[in-house]
Amino acid sequence: MGTYQKLAHAMNQKRSVYFGYGSNMWLDQMHRRCPENKYLGIGFIQDWYVVQSVILLKDEKFVHRKWFICERGFANIRRSPGDQVYGLAYELSESDERILDGYEGVPHHYIKEYHTINFLDSAGKSEIKALIYINEELLEEGTPKTEYVDRMNMAIKDGTVAGAPEEYMNKYLRPFIPETSDEK
Repeated sequence: MGTYQKLAHAMNQKRSVYFGYGSNMWLDQMHRRCPENKYLGIGFIQDWYVVQSVILLKDEKFVHRKWFICERGFANIRRSPGDQVYGLAYELSESDERILDGYEGVPHHYIKEYHTINFLDSAGKSEIKALIYINEELLEEGTPKTEYVDRMNMAIKDGTVAGAPEEYMNKYLRPFIPETSDEK
């Protein structure tokens, strides 16, 4: 079944489409966390970027957007006209979505929003509204948690194999996620 058919199936089944841009690009982690999930493919969200730092300008926050690890030690994204964030899309059951809400710390660490994602490998209409988890308050750079580095290395590997540009991974994720010895 192609991506377009998978999307149509998800909409007909009233299952959520979820877009993972951090450690949830690691397929094995998603299968363990959300056992009823169905992998849909690689996609991107337009006009967003993963936040790198915050600069104060005239008492307002101006956000310079690049992939970053927030103060909590995990990834986050923000709006940025003209930019893209790559990730993997999954179809989730209601049960899987509740489980994932727990892992993501909703509503204390992340909030849930729905935004349009585009698929890279779709022959037909290739966009759909998808669930993403974001935090609109944690905008300062931080250090990734030790356990997160390992999970992110697996996510980077799976995301690249799925079709996310390696240049994207190296430019935006690698400055925060060092390769482990078994990845080199």
